Amino acid sequence: MKIDIGGTGVALVTPMCENGSIDYKGLLRLLQHTGGHVDYWVVMGTTGESVTLSQKEKWDVLSFVKDNNPDNIPVIYGIGGNNTQKLEEEIAHTDLSGVSAVLSVSPYYNRPSQAGLISHYTKLADISPLPLILYNVPGRTGVNITADTTLHLAQHVNILGTKEASGNLEQAMKIIADKPEDFQVISGDDLLTLPLISLGATGVISVLANAYPQLFSELVTAGRTGDLGLAQKQVYKFLKLNPLMYLESNPVGVKQVLHELGICGNHVRLPLVPASEALADEIKKSMPA
Repeated sequence: MKIDIGGTGVALVTPMCENGSIDYKGLLRLLQHTGGHVDYWVVMGTTGESVTLSQKEKWDVLSFVKDNNPDNIPVIYGIGGNNTQKLEEEIAHTDLSGVSAVLSVSPYYNRPSQAGLISHYTKLADISPLPLILYNVPGRTGVNITADTTLHLAQHVNILGTKEASGNLEQAMKIIADKPEDFQVISGDDLLTLPLISLGATGVISVLANAYPQLFSELVTAGRTGDLGLAQKQVYKFLKLNPLMYLESNPVGVKQVLHELGICGNHVRLPLVPASEALADEIKKSMPA
């Protein structure tokens, strides 16, 4: 069954203690901070540091989010990686009750061909009990899911849409122009959300919405309803801050922002390290008032 993933989704960070363990008190504050403003939560996306969490930790975080969701905000869960067989097993053994869809980042490091990407995603979509969302982020994975490949996969009955984080507006336009009517294109680049919505995207899965859920939701709603003045006003508030989120790798930057706001610490799991003093100073100066 196809669901609506329009509006503002937040790619939740996983708050951590200084010793690297998961900070559930910080996670609860983050859920309370974002819950009244966003349309859905994304748990265990790449912003959640899923690649350095154990399977048990990932399941524990998902369970905690589901148990602390009094407003029944839709939850999308990330199951992605570069081992197709392992992902099939993970999908089969994960308790996906209370989850609306699965977000799956494209395989990284082994750099599959477009034919390999099609086979990979078709396998996952065939066995997934929930709709699948593609996630194209070549800056992390080393391989772009082309417009032609996305449109081929869009024909699959169990593939819901794509989180498009290529930064290539022309590619996004090609997908939007020729996609099936019920296939949804979601912005994966915070600063490109407004232009992508103007081209036909349905919303965003945002990093900065961890820290600024209300501002980002106002931006997306204004863009979708044609209030261009308000949407422009909101997006320019992030112009200086957004690039800093990625200078020392995501989620280092946004965790520093959350630390400044008193929501959770800035701790990340190795091989990432917290923001340098220079980056922390730049972030502090660039945060919206």
